[in-house]
Amino acid sequence: MDIISIVGIGLVATVIAVLLRQYKPEYAMLVTLAAGVFILSRVYDAVIPVIGEMQSILESTSMPVQYAGILFKALGICFITQIACDTCRDAGESAVASKVEMAGKLAVLLVSLPLFRQVLTLVNEIIY
Repeated sequence: MDIISIVGIGLVATVIAVLLRQYKPEYAMLVTLAAGVFILSRVYDAVIPVIGEMQSILESTSMPVQYAGILFKALGICFITQIACDTCRDAGESAVASKVEMAGKLAVLLVSLPLFRQVLTLVNEIIY
């Protein structure tokens, strides 16, 4: 992943979007979305090896596979929610962004309930 090119694309897209927003706000949003898709595609290529390495680390710790699944699901929900919230805020809809953020937090809580149950069971066994 070449961070310099990603930052450059982000800055250029921001300048173009700010200039276009004065005259054609709909084009500014398209520039922002296109830059976001391009940056995400570049990041995606770099994330695949990281996910593989994380899986091998988790396998070497002999942690149950279901815990790793919960971790990856929660991480995915966080990333998707953050992208959606930023897009809503860029469009000037901060109220919608707040609701999406709350929904993302609840989704992470729901995904991680089995893990909380296991932790509480372990704490209960240790105490009693």
